[in-house]
Amino acid sequence: MNGEFQALGGTDRSRVWFERAQESLAGGISSSSRLTSTGPHPYPLYMQSGSGTRIRDVDGNEYIDYLISYGSAVLGHASPLITQALTGVLSTGTMFGTCNVPEVELAEQIRQMVPCADLVRFANSGSEAVQGAVRAARGYTGRSRIVKFEGHYHGWSDTLAISNRPGESEAGPYDAPHSVPHSPGIPAGVVDDVVVCPWNDPAALRTVLDAHRGELAAVICEPIVANNACTMPGPGYLDLLREECTGRGIVLIFDEVCTGFRTGPAGAQGLFGVLPDLAVFSKALGGGLPIAAFAGRREVMEPLAEGRVKHGGTYNASPLCATAALVTLRALADPAVTKRIDEAGRRVMEAVRRAARDRGVPCTVQGVGAMFQVVFTPDGAPSRRYRDLVRADQARYDVFRHELLKRGVHSNAYGMACWFVSASVTEDELAATCAAVEGAFTAL
Repeated sequence: MNGEFQALGGTDRSRVWFERAQESLAGGISSSSRLTSTGPHPYPLYMQSGSGTRIRDVDGNEYIDYLISYGSAVLGHASPLITQALTGVLSTGTMFGTCNVPEVELAEQIRQMVPCADLVRFANSGSEAVQGAVRAARGYTGRSRIVKFEGHYHGWSDTLAISNRPGESEAGPYDAPHSVPHSPGIPAGVVDDVVVCPWNDPAALRTVLDAHRGELAAVICEPIVANNACTMPGPGYLDLLREECTGRGIVLIFDEVCTGFRTGPAGAQGLFGVLPDLAVFSKALGGGLPIAAFAGRREVMEPLAEGRVKHGGTYNASPLCATAALVTLRALADPAVTKRIDEAGRRVMEAVRRAARDRGVPCTVQGVGAMFQVVFTPDGAPSRRYRDLVRADQARYDVFRHELLKRGVHSNAYGMACWFVSASVTEDELAATCAAVEGAFTAL
């Protein structure tokens, strides 16, 4: 693929597979986020293979991939580093349900890279690791209520699936948001234990903390709100969170499922210089295999270490997944690797800004090079909190994303989510991406 427009072939085989899948899979999908079609086709694309930054669908169309398994395939698809390491594990046993050597080496690697990590525990997904961190915070403090921020996403499980994407009519007043369950099936008792606060508003934060003095086990946030189109923290806001939580004896949890390791070897806490008490990791951690972790200060993790707070999982840190994670983190520990990811992403971000400016399209590009999103706000201003995004032109994002697909660039289908950049992206692929962006804005 070069930088010129290349129209893709048809996607009929994806349509056929989706029709077949609906007979056996609920809704034809294995995750609610996979019904990802935009544009004229009412079905998702089915991917068949990938190598580096490129993926191919069942119809043979090839794409430069900026979804990369929602950020998981940080070294690229079918990374030779990971493939070679896993070959030996496949022949000697992928899991035993016992302790194993790679999990110890991986925990040591995380301790070296993550400033807040005195002790580590593993899980299989970000949702599970968030549950573990919340239980650890509750066990340590003896309190049950959690503060989360409106629009921040911490997994699909009941624990914190509250006010992820509330509608305007149900969200409640700005300065006292309602706790809105993300889905039917979440018990009222769970909802009552979650207090919702606007993001990036110091006065609102202090009001919420004062109103629930002595009740709160933890405050949890996405430091960069990947699931609010990469909304950035305001200057000093993370420092304020740290100061308020320290002063009130509340555990501060950073959900670094998306930011961890890809925004720099130390993740968001290294990027912003603010240390939480606990942090949660997944996505880039496993390099494409299912593994997650929560880690934090020894004092907060000690009840887990002593067995007073329970946490388990048959598949936690299996030799297969732990080996993939260890190889991935050893690569990402090199600052030059994450610097290259960031610089590549910033080239694409600048291409979007330039195309939007040249075409007179109101648009903001927000985030960092490793993870960012294109948001069609009415005035082109960046978002500061969830409710800013309600006014964004999601229909225009859908058109933009589909025009990129037609030009061989695969990005996140959801305007509230974000693009991810892999370490394997080449100069030619960046040039082709920037050309596709230019063409997409011309179509807009």
